[in-house]
Amino acid sequence: MSATSTTNLPIAKAITAGLRDAMHADDKVLLMGEDIGVLGGVFRVTDGLHAAFGGQRVVDTPLAEAGIVGTSVGLAVRGYRPVVEIQFDGFVFPAFNQITTQVAKMHNRTAGAVHMPIVIRIPHGGGIGAIEHHAESPEALFAHTAGLRILAPSNAQDAYWMTRQAIECEDPVILFEPKKRYWVKGDVDPDHRPEISPWQAQVVRPGTDATLLAWGPSMPLALESAEAAAEEGIDLEVIDARSLAPIDYPTIIASVQRTGRLLITHEAPVLGGIGGEIAARISEECFYHLEAPVLRVGGYHLPYPPARMEHAYLPDLDRVLDGVDRLLEH
Repeated sequence: MSATSTTNLPIAKAITAGLRDAMHADDKVLLMGEDIGVLGGVFRVTDGLHAAFGGQRVVDTPLAEAGIVGTSVGLAVRGYRPVVEIQFDGFVFPAFNQITTQVAKMHNRTAGAVHMPIVIRIPHGGGIGAIEHHAESPEALFAHTAGLRILAPSNAQDAYWMTRQAIECEDPVILFEPKKRYWVKGDVDPDHRPEISPWQAQVVRPGTDATLLAWGPSMPLALESAEAAAEEGIDLEVIDARSLAPIDYPTIIASVQRTGRLLITHEAPVLGGIGGEIAARISEECFYHLEAPVLRVGGYHLPYPPARMEHAYLPDLDRVLDGVDRLLEH
């Protein structure tokens, strides 16, 4: 079924549709990854694409992430637009050297002569009851590296269009996909390109008392928290960051200037997380508008726990609402 005949898709299938439509539009687009071919990937995101485009454009690779990403560098140099899948977030680290020293720096190293139109798809986050190395949130490690763009869709419409827009981009893009939300459905309009840029944040719920910022897998929690707070008479503005490199500070700053308060929630550990960078920037830019310190609610500075304990590690409604209460105490 083509994307143009479908309006309601799970996030996983919205990404599938985005990949399919990009491959139809440009024969230089090809996919690489572990088990992405006949199997269709662990999460079946590439299901059907091997049959549609063949083994030359949907390539099953060895279990070697450094080799997968390194090969994509060579393909990009030769004019291709490779899309590589890292099977799980915790598997990306063998490729960290290639991503941070080759993919991110080749354009600068060649004084702009060589582009790296590479998309690195990474299912990320917890909440699926997985084992070690299958529930990481490493976005801050890559956001720290200049030369990489990072997108974190939270819904089907963004998943489709961010996939298309990432593939079209001349810069390398890491696409962090919220794996625990892969099968959550949403409306997708593949015929009308969104007016908002993929690099912009979006206010998804207007409010007046405080701003709540999240992205990717944390967005449902942010919206749930806003609804729960509303029952107590607290009006939260919720922003989906969407892009983590670059970060759309003007949208966040404008919101905080209206509300005077900011709470950031993400699954990654608070220590060294992107939330800390945003908090520092907002403290600089909005110092005279803030009614309270910028607060963060995130994972703990611990290795991701076994599945039966992940509920105690991940931010939840009680922890976010506690953060809201602390904001409003000032």
